Amino acid sequence: MRSVLRIKQNNLLLILIIVIFSAGSAIAQDAAKVDSNHYKVVFENSQMRVLHISYGPGEKSVMHHHPEGLAIFITNGKVKFTFPDGKTKTTTVKAGQVIWLPAQTHLPKNTGTKRFELYQIEMKPQIQQMEMKPKPEGK
Repeated sequence: MRSVLRIKQNNLLLILIIVIFSAGSAIAQDAAKVDSNHYKVVFENSQMRVLHISYGPGEKSVMHHHPEGLAIFITNGKVKFTFPDGKTKTTTVKAGQVIWLPAQTHLPKNTGTKRFELYQIEMKPQIQQMEMKPKPEGK
């Protein structure tokens, strides 16, 4: 009886873990896939992806995720970001401004009165090349 109960508990735990991870991935989705109206992939290779991002006044996205990277602002703008925990942050940026962004999940909204545009360069995780190459002899 104990072994049957233990198996049921393990199965329940496994199902719970799957549900939790599935919910997280549903929230933190790729911007270019879940919001192609605002996010266009303009370049991609094994090291990075470049997005052209454009929002009209008052337009907003859906909750999505970006890996770490650079943002290069084409226009001035005022954007309100809503984060998964419900907190918000409003940011004002200037055309030509370049900033480093950590990986993050957010829902942006253009709170300005004009179109807001930028390029975002998303870095892709890199495999440690040094670990894959054999070490030179004598070192």
